[in-house]
Amino acid sequence: MLRKISTVILSTLLAAGLIIFLLSRVWDELLITLHEADLRFLLLATLICLAAWYLRGCRYRFILSRLSIAVGAIFSTACIFVSQTANLIIPARLGDLIRLLILRHEKGTTYSTGLSSLIVERVFDIITIALIGAIALPFVVTQATWFSTLIGVTLLGGLLFIMVLLFSGRFSSENRIFGKILKILDEIRTVSGTTSALAILSVSSIAIWIIDCIICAMVAMMFGEVVPFQVIVLAIVIGNLVKAVPITPGGVGTYELALALTFELAGVTPGTAVLIAIIDHLIKNLVTLAGGVVSIYYFGEWTLALLKRAYSGDIRGEINGRS
Repeated sequence: MLRKISTVILSTLLAAGLIIFLLSRVWDELLITLHEADLRFLLLATLICLAAWYLRGCRYRFILSRLSIAVGAIFSTACIFVSQTANLIIPARLGDLIRLLILRHEKGTTYSTGLSSLIVERVFDIITIALIGAIALPFVVTQATWFSTLIGVTLLGGLLFIMVLLFSGRFSSENRIFGKILKILDEIRTVSGTTSALAILSVSSIAIWIIDCIICAMVAMMFGEVVPFQVIVLAIVIGNLVKAVPITPGGVGTYELALALTFELAGVTPGTAVLIAIIDHLIKNLVTLAGGVVSIYYFGEWTLALLKRAYSGDIRGEINGRS
């Protein structure tokens, strides 16, 4: 238990340290920029963020329907809200596992099926943001070489996963662990194995991430900064690829640092770059937190106990023991 608590404390301190580092570099400039902010764009960014969440819920509903799990868009959106809220306070993205328990409790699904739905969502997210990043990259004049490396490695990883997915259907196994992996891969093929399903998942994923970029554009406009949209796209891509590595809860600190550095390289003043990065992530996290609170009431008080178990790390052992 002490080690678990230490991990949470250390990752939280790292996140706080990164934010403090960013703010300390440009504190005087921040105060001037904040004073001139147009809050109408803040409201617009928040409303767009809510719309993006509902679209995510609709996509997840479609994924579940392909696995013969019938849910409404509100249920699927609430499911994501609770797990993502947990990720804001739990390191290593263990909050994702909460979704498996919600599906089991509410719909009687197996953990492997819940995991399959989660993997499909994550794979389409990562491949989509890497693809739009690769498209935006040539249009950004000033860029670091590691941008293309990060995007290229991600796309290569996605390609390898697709190849494994295609060829895994030819194998069978009596081994318990390998057999479960093959079952999950088979369920993933079931979700995305038809042309229409692939089209729906691809188009919805592209829309989700373009909207995510539009939110950031609204934040930039809030501070009167005209940032080329391709730069915003690249910043969001780099920020989310860095955030995918679970160093801090919710990627707080690492996401802001990646966005701010990308904007600065593209010519945005340091103070404004830091503010755009922090406010963008703050809007998205606060909407997540608010949606998570509402979703906990939607599912019932039992989800509070679920969050406590996830925080203590017991949730991973439970899933491993029963899967």
